[in-house]
Amino acid sequence: MSLLSKFKDDPLFGKVIRSSGALLSTNTLSLALTIFQGAMITRLLNLESYGLLRVVMVYASTVNSLLSFRMSELVVRYGGEYLGRGEKDKASAIMKAAGLLEAFVSLLAFLVVAATAGLAQRYFTESKGVAWMFIIYAIGLLANFNVETSTGILQVTHKIQLQGVFNLVQNVIATLIIGAAFLWNGTLPVVLGAYLLGKFILGLGMFIAAQIQLRKILGAGWTKVSLSILTSTREMIRFAVSSNVSATIIKVFRESELLWVALFLPTEVVALYSVAYTIVSFVAIPTDPLISTTFPEINRLITQKAWPQLRDFLRKITTLSFAINLALGLGLVLFGRWIILIYSGEKYILAYPTLLALTIGLTFNYTLFWNRPLLLSLNLPDFPVWVTLAVGLVKLSLAFWLIPKYGIVVAGALLSFYYIASVGVMVLRGMREIKRLETGD
Repeated sequence: MSLLSKFKDDPLFGKVIRSSGALLSTNTLSLALTIFQGAMITRLLNLESYGLLRVVMVYASTVNSLLSFRMSELVVRYGGEYLGRGEKDKASAIMKAAGLLEAFVSLLAFLVVAATAGLAQRYFTESKGVAWMFIIYAIGLLANFNVETSTGILQVTHKIQLQGVFNLVQNVIATLIIGAAFLWNGTLPVVLGAYLLGKFILGLGMFIAAQIQLRKILGAGWTKVSLSILTSTREMIRFAVSSNVSATIIKVFRESELLWVALFLPTEVVALYSVAYTIVSFVAIPTDPLISTTFPEINRLITQKAWPQLRDFLRKITTLSFAINLALGLGLVLFGRWIILIYSGEKYILAYPTLLALTIGLTFNYTLFWNRPLLLSLNLPDFPVWVTLAVGLVKLSLAFWLIPKYGIVVAGALLSFYYIASVGVMVLRGMREIKRLETGD
């Protein structure tokens, strides 16, 4: 049997690809709009203003992630398991608990941003009188009060493609507003407002869609189920806390890169790094739908102890993602300068060396994107925590020493080191655990 036939005739692989394809189609349109938005914004704003915009946006998301319990993973891990066993009352209880906790965390995150806006202005910008921007943009955290739980619900109900629809809608509206600002010389607050409106559209849209799915599957009275019905609360709390700690570590060492650059370097340099990081992040577009659709399937195969099927599934998914990411990575290396010129203009061309440094790590990461979901489904939520913490501490200690001396290229290289080291170790651990369980050792 040929390699193509093995992929084509695999019903599980086909199911994931179909679900991913529906999400990818809308994500591709959203990507086109995002590129168009970026091209207008980088030309509308000067380097300092664009750097400030990115710092404001990243600061709010960082604070939220530091407090977040990654409810989507909890919903997939336990809600998906309960639904698979037909235990609808327990599924209802886990959905209810996740939603209530996430809403509380979102409110807390907003209050933290509001209380620390002055400190953020002082340490991450060179501007005066911009603390209000941090507070205004943080209102989006309230709009996204249930987006993680809703994402998990749409995953386990096989309606995750709706996330792409809401992404597309909010991108269309944001593009219209940013386009008007570009044509009539709009200001930074107008651009910030466009992104804030997008958060409201995505957050409320995801919440409504998830509630509709729950009513279909669990019935109209699912919210009345008592939380006391849950019997594995200690395990769930451990899982949620581990996810929170892991998310915090990931955010501090990986996803808050712009804040570290802003701490060490001027806002104009933050703008250059942001453009490089944004362009390289486009490699995630084909892979993101796979992340959303493979996690429930990985979890299901492990629940069923279908080890040969799991290994085969991971092999096929990795082959597909490797082919995609290798092509994208080579494209960035060969055409990166022209992409920067088209995307943001000549004033950002100095971002090209940083783009090269980042391409290596992100290509590796998105090829083996399933590393953490696999460990979570194998009931090893603590292992990613220790790996990301250890590698992150090494990265951070080097950052204090190297970034002030050598600038954003080293910042990009350090992030690539973080991806390769942490993802590599987690993949090896996950595959070793599968082998152990399969052989009954």
